[in-house]
Amino acid sequence: MTAGPAIRVGIVDDQDLVRAGFRMILGAEPDLEVVGEAGDGSAAITLASSESIDVLLMDVRMPGTDGLEATRRITSRSATPRVLMLTTFDTDEYVYEALRSGASGFLLKTAPPQRLVEAVRLIHAGEALLAPSITRRLIETYLRRAPERPPPAELTRLTDREHEVLAALAQGLSNTEIAEHFVVSEATVKTHVNRIFAKLGVRDRVQAVVYAYQNGVVGLS
Repeated sequence: MTAGPAIRVGIVDDQDLVRAGFRMILGAEPDLEVVGEAGDGSAAITLASSESIDVLLMDVRMPGTDGLEATRRITSRSATPRVLMLTTFDTDEYVYEALRSGASGFLLKTAPPQRLVEAVRLIHAGEALLAPSITRRLIETYLRRAPERPPPAELTRLTDREHEVLAALAQGLSNTEIAEHFVVSEATVKTHVNRIFAKLGVRDRVQAVVYAYQNGVVGLS
């Protein structure tokens, strides 16, 4: 890894041994620093407010305030950490509700240690969807249930090319693939992506994908 400020990580889980395991895995990486822990959702909200955290690992199921509700409250604020949801339950509903709550990604606790490390780095960089179970079909399945509504006004702020890039993001294309498709540089794609985030008020690629499907940028098939 290149030298630079360490990614500051918070760990939220109701099991002491789980937190200790995550802390050991992440603490062994020179570019990651565990700066705080919490044992439930309420404590997680306090932790996110009191510490300068870049990425918050959040368990889904906890007594009292669960991870989904804690994530909703945390991400409703400005300048909040990116949230990576962690669970032992590989169910579509948990994945989709985690994304709707404002999480930036979803990973099973059974994932290998190196996958957890990579996930934290990807989340911090605002990169792609993390778990294999988070797929285009998954998002479509749940959005079929949503009532139709007119597109929001902020979509009109996008240029034609930004609409095309947003649609490509929703189809799961990487920056490299988008650049190749439109025959432009990756730097140009990154500029388009950042402008899309700013105009739509989304935090990262995950939220942009959910937004695109919720608002009909990509059709359901």
